[in-house]
Amino acid sequence: MQLFYNSNINSKTEQFSFDKTESRHIVRVLRKKEGDTIFITNGLGTLFTSKIVIANDKRCLVKITNSEDKPKPWNYYLHIAIAPTKLNDRFEWFLEKATEIGIDEITPIICDHSERKILKLDRMEKIVHAAAKQSLKFHFPKLNEPVTFNQFIKSDFKGLLFIAHCEDTDKKSLKSQLKPTSNTTILIGPEGDFSTKEIEQSLEHKFIPVSLGESRLRTETAGIVAAHSVAFVNE
Repeated sequence: MQLFYNSNINSKTEQFSFDKTESRHIVRVLRKKEGDTIFITNGLGTLFTSKIVIANDKRCLVKITNSEDKPKPWNYYLHIAIAPTKLNDRFEWFLEKATEIGIDEITPIICDHSERKILKLDRMEKIVHAAAKQSLKFHFPKLNEPVTFNQFIKSDFKGLLFIAHCEDTDKKSLKSQLKPTSNTTILIGPEGDFSTKEIEQSLEHKFIPVSLGESRLRTETAGIVAAHSVAFVNE
């Protein structure tokens, strides 16, 4: 299945025109023609089946023939708040792989030791959307605007709360603390780790300090290990 995405499609949509870029891809690259089937999702759990009405590489028009609500394939809610990496491609790799594994919400957090504090959110969203389409996800993760650690830690949290850091303190294994079907929020710090002040703040807000294993992991690897650990516990 070749899956396309548009957030504006809903149950009332009867026809839809792809933009120039998507139209060119459909007609020129995939060589689709009038009468062919195109599958579209709005990223909110609905799969739309459509037929091509006009196969034009500047404006491909389709008619919606069926819509189907797809259940989310994982039975938990995972929110990872993670510091952007110094190199963009490493953070983009995290976004791609976490989306493929299964994640509900991602918040970039700017920490005391963060070396990167500005993100191109539009580009990041495109990477998330591409990964979701490639892995045939009908429920796309929510990518939030970057916020400071101080702003994030004051949020109204629900469920299990964890902070993964490298300081030599009493920490639990993340896998030993996870519970199936739970709402889970995990904090992942920058290359220089969370500051002592940030760790103390997290403890004040009921976050449990956890370890992701014996190895010292890069930020993006830690994020993937956290996402996979939650998925594994829920299998």
